[in-house]
Formats: sequence, C-alpha cells, structure tokens
Amino acid sequence: MSIKRKRRFHAEVATSSLSDIMFFLLLFFLIISTLANPNVIKMTLPKAKSNEKTNKQLISLSVTEDKKFYIDKEQVDFENLETSLMSKIGTDKEQTVVVRIPFNLQVQDLVDVLQIGVRNNLKFVIATSPK
Repeated sequence: MSIKRKRRFHAEVATSSLSDIMFFLLLFFLIISTLANPNVIKMTLPKAKSNEKTNKQLISLSVTEDKKFYIDKEQVDFENLETSLMSKIGTDKEQTVVVRIPFNLQVQDLVDVLQIGVRNNLKFVIATSPK
C-alpha cells in the first residue's frame, strides 16, 4: 500500500484584474494631467527664499510707485521703453531682464511691461524680496 503525500499549498496571486486596474489608472492620470494647467504662462520666476548670485549680466528694469521707468538707473519714458530696452540688449536675446515693481501697483502696469518682453521674445524675471 502506497502512501500519498498531500500536495503542498502554492500561493497564487490573481493577476488578471491588475492589467485592467493599471489601464484605468493610466487613463485617469492622462486625463487629469491635461486638465490641470491648460493656460499656464511660462515665465521664469525667482525663488524668494534663495539668495544666490549669478555671474550673468542682468538688465534691471525698475518701476517706481509714481510710474517712472528706469533701465539700469537711467530714467526712460514708457513710450521709449521698448526701444531703449532693445538697444541695451543688442543682439544677445538670451539676456535676462529683471523687473522690479512695487507690490502696490496695479496688475495692468506689470502686464504693460511684460508685453514688451512677449513682443520681442525676451526672458523677464520678476524680482521679489525674501520673506
């Protein structure tokens, strides 16, 4: 008489539903990622907490509270701002312009300045103070 051994228990993981779950997760994240920020304005903004210095030459565009415009400490009228800025930049379109504007001015004043950069494909950075 032969004695039969009991078969050992083999752990199995049912993977048939995992492919469906992964497909739905992929679909969900693809849809959500397209809806997250469809109209983001791409602008290089400085970090307010960092205090790093660069060796790059930056052009400073300052606006005072009484709406006087300065390019590197030289006062310029708003009508001549674009031509003065383009002559200061010259042929190097990779130069960065740092915009210093008070926090209590209207948003329209900032937009008027930034439109100059959009028209001429310039890099504008808004200067902030650390908290």
